[in-house]
Amino acid sequence: MGRTRTKKKAASKATDPPILHTCSQNGPSVSALLEKAQSLIVQCDYDLALRFIRRILEQEPSNAEAKEMLGVSLLETGEIDQAREAFLSLLPPNPDAPTPPPPSVHLYLAQLNDGDPRLALQHFQAAVDILSVQLKGKERATDESSKNDEAEVRSTIVRAFVGQVEIWMDPSYDLCFEPDADKTCERLIAQALQVDPNNPEALQTLASVRMSQQRPDDAKECLERAWATWKDLDLDDPRLPPIPTRLALVRLFLELSLYTPALLVLQGVMSSDDQEVEAWYLEGWCFFLMSEQAREMGGTIDDLTWQELAKDARDCLETCKTLHTNQQHPDTPLLEHVTELISKLDALGVTPSPMDAPDDEGDDGWEDADDSSDSDGDVEMQ
Repeated sequence: MGRTRTKKKAASKATDPPILHTCSQNGPSVSALLEKAQSLIVQCDYDLALRFIRRILEQEPSNAEAKEMLGVSLLETGEIDQAREAFLSLLPPNPDAPTPPPPSVHLYLAQLNDGDPRLALQHFQAAVDILSVQLKGKERATDESSKNDEAEVRSTIVRAFVGQVEIWMDPSYDLCFEPDADKTCERLIAQALQVDPNNPEALQTLASVRMSQQRPDDAKECLERAWATWKDLDLDDPRLPPIPTRLALVRLFLELSLYTPALLVLQGVMSSDDQEVEAWYLEGWCFFLMSEQAREMGGTIDDLTWQELAKDARDCLETCKTLHTNQQHPDTPLLEHVTELISKLDALGVTPSPMDAPDDEGDDGWEDADDSSDSDGDVEMQ
């Protein structure tokens, strides 16, 4: 299987937010501000979203939806302590806390308390308890919208169970050394699969547990089940797992030397986002491992010699290194491993391929988007 090539994209131009002049003499309503703030969060414009959110809280200091969006935006802008305070304001004993609190708040706090694994576990379980009550109500509904909501609730419950398993398995915590750690992980995964029997994230987590138990055949079976649930879906299908989940599957495939399915999953990821640093890293690592195997066997893999596989590995790793630098990617260990692999390829005399020639059309890829504009109506930020 050949390597994936990156596309050329023009940089987008920042534009001022569109304006909708409202009829109200008192300014936009809280509902309009909430809608605008939510759309900005979706667009990852967290600084501007904060301005709208703070206007909402000036009018309605106890607005739970605004408080949660405040926490999300602060978290995304790196204000971790302030984000934690915003989320905690939605939980008892705060007198303004809603009943029950949003389960997403517990999920955010579980991630923010990674230094205290037992507190993180409590937040994950609190989210499961709230969502389980919601699920019982949705199971009785028959309309299509409720069924979609039910699927989302099930998926979120599974993520909360998986989050707990990851804490129990994390070697940086003492929990993984406790006598009941293995049984606890088994119980949590069983609960997750009871909620959603074919959930790929739960099956992948079960595979990780099986690998830690030195049961590679069982792990392989779990991964095959996980991949089978979505491998034939179109790239725009909403049932497709998010890219991080697919990349986690690739890592597990590589640990089991399952190179062909790993490359197929990566091909789909890069079709969706060819600027994904980890995808280029994993593809380069996959080709490197295949090259090593072919060199040791003295043969070929997928009709490719070890030199051809090594060349593909080098090109992928060079692309990864460039993207890592350009994006100021925070994963330093990943870059260190990339550099280590490139050094090994250097020692084997494997050099990068020449740069691709420009397209025959003589342009650099996408058309210039400077004249594009967003005509969507909106409320004005003052």
